[in-house]
Amino acid sequence: MPEEPAENISGGDAGGGTAAEFVPAEADTRAEAVVDELGQMYWQKAYGGQDAFECLVRTILSQNTSDVASQPAHDSLMDRYAGGDGDSADGDSADGDSADGDSADGDLAAALADAEQSELAETIASAGLYNQKSEMIIGAAERICESFGGADGFDEFVKDEDPDTVRKRLLDIHGVGPKTADCVLLFSGGRGGVFPVDTHVHRIGRRMGLASADADHEDVREHLEADVPAEKCGFGHTAMIQFGREYCKARKPACLDGPEACPLYDLCDRVGVDEVEETVVDPAEAD
Repeated sequence: MPEEPAENISGGDAGGGTAAEFVPAEADTRAEAVVDELGQMYWQKAYGGQDAFECLVRTILSQNTSDVASQPAHDSLMDRYAGGDGDSADGDSADGDSADGDSADGDLAAALADAEQSELAETIASAGLYNQKSEMIIGAAERICESFGGADGFDEFVKDEDPDTVRKRLLDIHGVGPKTADCVLLFSGGRGGVFPVDTHVHRIGRRMGLASADADHEDVREHLEADVPAEKCGFGHTAMIQFGREYCKARKPACLDGPEACPLYDLCDRVGVDEVEETVVDPAEAD
């Protein structure tokens, strides 16, 4: 089985968790059969263990951009505000003490709650939408410090509280949508049965016919979480993202090159894909 690629932030080493194995049985649903095949193609992994606030920040940075763009932004943010190994732009020492708001106890949430927005925006510029994302991150940090006393209290809340309660509180933070909340539940809390839906998962779920063609992100999530066993949802999410990057691309899915080009061809309805005309539309626009 291939190694999990480091460039897949959500599924790579930074996602936390440990390798897991399962023996694909007779799948009860087509969605489970798809995830079983993805597990054989890519990886099987049990997630959890990532620091909850860092996970939240990382996921905000990844919104509307690629891992290639958001990873350097995350690294720069951690270097400046969490005492990374690198020196910051204004000459801070490698131990992370800086003039721009690092807290004395190294609490990342406290440091970012005190951050100067223009400086944070400059730090995360590679992630795109840096003004908007810097506002979101500072606002989230302020809320978490007010509600939980800082990053440690938030981490305990995410890992110990009822998942529905955690999700509701996360969604109440400006800039946190369902996918971001679910990523925190999965990669930090290690909650089974959570299948975050990003652009790739939304497209693939509808194109394959695992959800209705006009399903929104929440509808796709509900279908997948209902049809995929809880222990398979986490790696199903990360592996489906990888499958979307390699095979089931938005404009040119592999099936346009013939049935043999896509390993999941026999499990797919190809909604919105015309293999004869070699055209592709969003599933919601298909006849």
